[in-house]
Amino acid sequence: MNVQLGAAHALAPSVGAPDLSKPDTQVGKLAVRGVNFWYGSKQALYDISLTVAERSVTAFIGPSGCGKSTLLRLLNRMNDLIEGTRLTGQVLLGGEDIYGSRQDVVNLRRRVGMVFQKSNPFPKSIYENVAYGPRVAGERNRARLDELVTRCLKQAALWAEVKDRLGASALELSGGQQQRLCIARALATDPEVLLMDEPASALDPKSTQAIEDLIGELKRQYTIVIVTHNMQQAARVSDQTAFFFEGRVVEVGATEQVFRRPREKQTEDYITGRFG
Repeated sequence: MNVQLGAAHALAPSVGAPDLSKPDTQVGKLAVRGVNFWYGSKQALYDISLTVAERSVTAFIGPSGCGKSTLLRLLNRMNDLIEGTRLTGQVLLGGEDIYGSRQDVVNLRRRVGMVFQKSNPFPKSIYENVAYGPRVAGERNRARLDELVTRCLKQAALWAEVKDRLGASALELSGGQQQRLCIARALATDPEVLLMDEPASALDPKSTQAIEDLIGELKRQYTIVIVTHNMQQAARVSDQTAFFFEGRVVEVGATEQVFRRPREKQTEDYITGRFG
């Protein structure tokens, strides 16, 4: 497989660019330290450690069942909703352990938003989908809600397509538009981190391109972690890539390094299509 890197990943690193090849030495927005995780008696993650730099895109790649989506859901405690799970180690957001006893999980999920593989707009209007989170948080001022809905739809590159029908059902939108609406809805809670689990896997090429372009714009303001089976996509959109296999991180580093000069033979075999 010939994986093409985008222009952002020229061979020569830019001056002042962070060294993502040594994640354990970084002071990052998110840090995972010695994490092990179980679904009941089945261990799914083994001693995971990595760091996610602020205002960057980190891609998790690897074959199905390797643990990448499990780790993604740990980053905003979505796995808490599954009975019988257990975690050891730390997940730090801004240096604070999100699994600490004093952590407000509702507030955490506002700070760490989630976009799922399948778009899941609420059966409400386009406007109410975006306004939902702020309303739940207590916002009642219509002018502020109007401003927020407009801003988030613009950030999600959807405003021009829906500005004249904000009262229409979100279910009338195309699949790509629905996914961008879900991104706008996640942005409405003013998150610091945006998690994306295969956000374009169910979309056509044009919609996929729109989502990838959007990721490039959003990283100017947000820290993004994306799970993808599409290695071309990981190469195009991410600054850092972590390769998972059987619940372990085999390699993590700058995307350019992982794809062009992998340190581990197993990484090279996966990227070149020898397995997986």
